[in-house]
Amino acid sequence: MDTDHQGEELKRPREYKIVVNTRQRVVTQETLSFHDVLALAFDPVPVGAHWEFTVGYRHAHQQPQAGTLLPGQTVRIKNGTVFDATATDKS
Repeated sequence: MDTDHQGEELKRPREYKIVVNTRQRVVTQETLSFHDVLALAFDPVPVGAHWEFTVGYRHAHQQPQAGTLLPGQTVRIKNGTVFDATATDKS
């Protein structure tokens, strides 16, 4: 075995394949925040006083495995975690 390559593999961050608004994404964090999910869902994230966001998740690596993510909250993910994010302009 080539020990140089073993060290590189240990340093490489783990990749998680998740789905955000039906699109596959690859991330290296094992925990995502409400704002992390919005950044993955929208490019760019809408801004303004009248925007409201909803983030639902399922197949998470935590209990509960499904629910709604609120601003300031995080969710622990695994391969296959699914997010549905919506943006509504209440103007």
